[in-house]
Amino acid sequence: MIRYLYADELHRHERLARSMFRDRASQFAERLKWPVKVDLHGEERDQYDLLNPLYVIWERPDGLHGGSMRFLPTTGRTMTGEHFLHLTDGVHIQSPLIWECTRFCLSDEAGPRIAAALMQAGSELMRGHGIEHFLGVFDAPMERVYRAIGASPDVLGSAGRGRARTSVGLWAYTPEAKAKLIARSGISQELMRLWYVRSFGRAESAKSAVA
Repeated sequence: MIRYLYADELHRHERLARSMFRDRASQFAERLKWPVKVDLHGEERDQYDLLNPLYVIWERPDGLHGGSMRFLPTTGRTMTGEHFLHLTDGVHIQSPLIWECTRFCLSDEAGPRIAAALMQAGSELMRGHGIEHFLGVFDAPMERVYRAIGASPDVLGSAGRGRARTSVGLWAYTPEAKAKLIARSGISQELMRLWYVRSFGRAESAKSAVA
């Protein structure tokens, strides 16, 4: 199932949260060899986890992390604005209608279905929160993932070549893209909406992340 949790809510789901940060360490530090910090508990966290971001998490039946994404509004601090401005020719993208998505992570056991479910959950977040686009930085291998699940972004800029290429893009979910994600994930729009409502209520208004 999908859970939408702000950072200040993670303490109520400690087992899920710890497995998420450990899977992040496994993916980003061990497999991708990114220069990220891993603590003594084997968990990967950074400065943006301290800004009360919103996490969209796939929770496995055993209560552990299956996959996740992290969101912050671009009206505050973002990784794109502070570390990747060279990809946008120095243009700082800020808008209440654009949120940044970072730390797209899948557990070792997860496959394309879970990736599609996360992107589908992102589209539900966009609809419910009145967001028009997601902004994100991604590397070359992720391009194939997004293309395979029918959620390719509009690329704003890139640097590097081959597998070392890094890009920044904007996501907008068209009806056609949503239909592809639903087909890929096997999760109905009604069930995804139920998970969203359980987190935020039928008023579909949520507190803002603290930047």
